Amino acid sequence: MTDKDRYRLLCDFEPSIPLFSQYWWLDSLVGSDGWDVVLVEKNGNIVASMPYVFKRRYGLVFIGNALLTQSLGPWIRDTGGKEATRIARQTDLLHQIIERMPKFSSFNQSWNPNQTNWLPFYWAGFSQTTRYTYVIKSISDLSIVWDGFASSYRNKVSNAQKLLSVRTDINIEEFYRVNMLTFKRQGMREPYSLELLRAHDSALSLRNKRCIFSAHDELGRIHSVLYLVWHQDTAYVHMVGEDPELRKSGAGLLLIWEAIRFSSEQLNIDRFDFEGSMIRSVERVRRDCGASQVPYFVISKTPSKLVKLGFCLSSILRI
Repeated sequence: MTDKDRYRLLCDFEPSIPLFSQYWWLDSLVGSDGWDVVLVEKNGNIVASMPYVFKRRYGLVFIGNALLTQSLGPWIRDTGGKEATRIARQTDLLHQIIERMPKFSSFNQSWNPNQTNWLPFYWAGFSQTTRYTYVIKSISDLSIVWDGFASSYRNKVSNAQKLLSVRTDINIEEFYRVNMLTFKRQGMREPYSLELLRAHDSALSLRNKRCIFSAHDELGRIHSVLYLVWHQDTAYVHMVGEDPELRKSGAGLLLIWEAIRFSSEQLNIDRFDFEGSMIRSVERVRRDCGASQVPYFVISKTPSKLVKLGFCLSSILRI
């Protein structure tokens, strides 16, 4: 049995493995040959793991995250105990992960917010950048969540409720069409294909891990879409999209509110994660929905001088 086989079994039986680190999540986005995993075992049991996505180009190996994947990074089995003992154990296991990692030309990986100990990677020459996601840490009391919305947002949601109906029955092709309108409005190329999204959606649907929300007017036009995913105690705003010609209806905020309600009332989930963003205009929306900043780390290292030079040139050209 390979390490990947053992990791697949771990994911099936260990509930604390994060959603974005699940083997089937990675299979759906990069294929079974596009990722691998480092395992640390003790007495025949897996005590730590770190899945990673890789690409090979011209003899160079790049390790990073998959598309549509907020975070990966190490998972360490929690055994409790005193804080000093827990940190010492974490440090030892992270050292072992580093020792087992394959050789690479560049490493750049976002870590799950729960993994805050990166010191062994620092000692091994890696660097760290802090990024933020936005989270409503408890949605069990919807009246408190509603009060957390900015007053202007509450008004927009209330007005949108009078004009639009919310549905959860559109297919992935229709979602993709509206989702891509957002990128077109910003003059961006399509970041992923319909074929990739079909495979991803199929994996999530099979495991009952997603719901697609859409806001429709009386003419049948779709104003906005929101793709919600969930795992254990957290729901995530995975993807969104809006028709640029219908943006003023407040449909996007309406779908956020409906997704929160669905997560609390139907899924009995208590934590709502917006999956970012670091973009200023998007950050304000997340903040004004009552979400709190939650930091997570991006860990990087570029041993290859050639790749490092390429990164430097790319940075200069963007100035």
